[in-house]
Amino acid sequence: MYHFNMKANAIFFLLLIVFIGLPGFSQVNENRDEWKDLFNGKDFRGWDTYLGPPIDSSGAKLSDVPVGLNNDPHHVFSVVGQDGEKLIRISGEGFGAISTNEEYDNFHLQLKFKWGATTWGPKRNKKRDSGLLYFSVGPQGADYGAWMRSQEFQIEEGNCGEYWGVAGGIEDIPAIKVSDTSYVYHLGAPLVTFSATSKVGRYCKKAVDAEKPSGEWNTLDLYCLNGTSVHLINNKVMMKLFHSSQYEQGKIIPLVKGKLQIQCEGAEVFYKEIKIKSIKEIPAALLNQ
Repeated sequence: MYHFNMKANAIFFLLLIVFIGLPGFSQVNENRDEWKDLFNGKDFRGWDTYLGPPIDSSGAKLSDVPVGLNNDPHHVFSVVGQDGEKLIRISGEGFGAISTNEEYDNFHLQLKFKWGATTWGPKRNKKRDSGLLYFSVGPQGADYGAWMRSQEFQIEEGNCGEYWGVAGGIEDIPAIKVSDTSYVYHLGAPLVTFSATSKVGRYCKKAVDAEKPSGEWNTLDLYCLNGTSVHLINNKVMMKLFHSSQYEQGKIIPLVKGKLQIQCEGAEVFYKEIKIKSIKEIPAALLNQ
C-alpha cells in the first residue's frame, strides 16, 4: 500500500507539472493574479470619502464649509447587500466622491456600475449622473467644492464614456465641431485641446452609445499609458485621449499619475468588481478603433 501511494503521488505531481506548463493554463492564472481588487466587498478600506458644502434643491451652496473628509453623517456612501452580492451604494445626496488612498499610473481599470432609482437636488428628475475621475491630484474640493483636479470618464445616463476636464485637467482629443459650443469625438480628426480655459471648453462628447438600459449592469474599462487613455463601455471604445496634462502655477505640465475618484453627483448608483492592473502597452486593436 505504501509503494502504491508513493507511485500515485508521483503520477499526480507529474501531471500537475505538465498542466501548469501548458500555455492556456499558465496564462489564465497569470492574468488572474495581475488584477488587484480595489473594493474588498466589506467596507471602504483603501478609500477616503469626501463631501463638499451642503446644497439646496437648486444646487446653491447652503454653506461654504464642506462636510469634509471621512465625514458622512447621512451615509451617502455605504456597502449594501443585493442579490447575494456586496455593492458600493452612492445615494447621490450632495456632491462628493470616494477616492483611493493610492495613486496609479499606466494601468487598466475595470469596474461595473448600474443606476439606482433616486435623484437629488439639482439633478432631480434629470439624467442620472456620476463619474470616474482618474489622475486625481491636489486638494479635495478643487472643483465645485467636491472633486480633485483630474480627468473625468463620464458616467451619466446616455453620455457614458465622454470627457470632462476637472479643475485644470487638459486632454487632446480627435474631435469634430458640431455646433458653436459642441465637439464630438471622431477617429482620425485633428486633435482638439479641451480644458476649462480653452475656447472649445472642457467637454467632449462621444460618437456612439453602448450603455445598457437603466438598472442593468454596465462594464467600464479604462486604459491609461504615458498620457494616452482609452474609454470603453461594455467593450466598445467611446474615445481615445492624448497628452494628458494640467495647469499648475500658470504652466502646463503632464498629468499621468494620481488617485481614482468615484463621484456622488445627484443620483443613486451602485458599483462592484472594481479592479486594476499595471500595463506596459494598450492593445493595438483598441487604438485602431
